[in-house]
Amino acid sequence: MIEKEFYVIAFDSTHYAMKTEKLLKSKFQIEMIPTPREISASCGLSIKFSKAIFESIMETLEGDQGTYKVFLVEKLENGRQVTKVL
Repeated sequence: MIEKEFYVIAFDSTHYAMKTEKLLKSKFQIEMIPTPREISASCGLSIKFSKAIFESIMETLEGDQGTYKVFLVEKLENGRQVTKVL
């Protein structure tokens, strides 16, 4: 089933995207995806995860030194809406 709402973490560097994927993949069900075109970021990779694990992921990344932005992606009938969360 395709999720109608999910979160995306976008990064400023590919190195940090890969490092964060390794950290999160050991604890959570995440997916590395191309950065959605509605999100402008220096790096072309993002991490996608469900709304159910948002708080846990944010706690895991707390105090991390990397640069990232978090977005909520909502699929609508006529496209999708992207809202910056952090």
